[in-house]
Amino acid sequence: NAIFYNPAGLGTLTLRRASFGFFKHLLDVNAGYASFGTEIPNLGVVGAGVVYVNYGEFKRTGEEGEDLGTFGAGELSFTAGYAGLLQPGLNYGVNAKFIYSSIAEAHSAAAALDLGMQYVAIPDRITIGISLLNLGTQFDPYVNTRENLPLDLRLGVAIYPEHLPAALLLSLDKINEGQDSFGGRFRAFSVGLDLAPGPNVHLRLGYNNARRQDFKVFSSSALAGISIGGGINTDVYSVDYAYSSYGQIGAVHRISITF
Repeated sequence: NAIFYNPAGLGTLTLRRASFGFFKHLLDVNAGYASFGTEIPNLGVVGAGVVYVNYGEFKRTGEEGEDLGTFGAGELSFTAGYAGLLQPGLNYGVNAKFIYSSIAEAHSAAAALDLGMQYVAIPDRITIGISLLNLGTQFDPYVNTRENLPLDLRLGVAIYPEHLPAALLLSLDKINEGQDSFGGRFRAFSVGLDLAPGPNVHLRLGYNNARRQDFKVFSSSALAGISIGGGINTDVYSVDYAYSSYGQIGAVHRISITF
């Protein structure tokens, strides 16, 4: 699934893998994905992925409020990626994406690139990744309104403590976005902890600071930005689940299966 976050992560694959996931969002909004990656000898690793979002049904009314039935809205993204090795411990990757969005009979389309690098700073201890996502343009806008794609520069670090079955992960997102202060550029950070109490079991805890700050307007948001989850993995498959709190508004449930 690294193809969706940093295409250089594809370079860590040593076996052919496929993954499927479903996200139960707020209200009747649902989303899902499918991804695939495989190594091609003497060339590198190639992958593909698709992500969809279904926003459910909306009531359609006329100018006088008359009932005209319903309409739907959704989005779809197709990704093809490649990752190669620059030198031992240093991978690079690139994605090409086609993005489609629709609201009732109206639609929009865009094309973009994702660029990424991943560096093993200390083998089995520290890995650093950087990616630039959604570098592209909207070539078929909604009506006459042309919008910029959500360009996102990300920096991530994974730390594997010695003699501990755990991984500590830090991600800085949207570093490229302008803010009122220098410190504001680092508002969108996430921290995760992955514990492996057994050879085939993972327990996970995460914190998303940007989400937490966005929900400060609610009086009861003690859990906003917090995620908990876990997974079971074998040599053949893995199953993972996560619960992400949006505070008083609700929560998102995620489940994925990888072969």
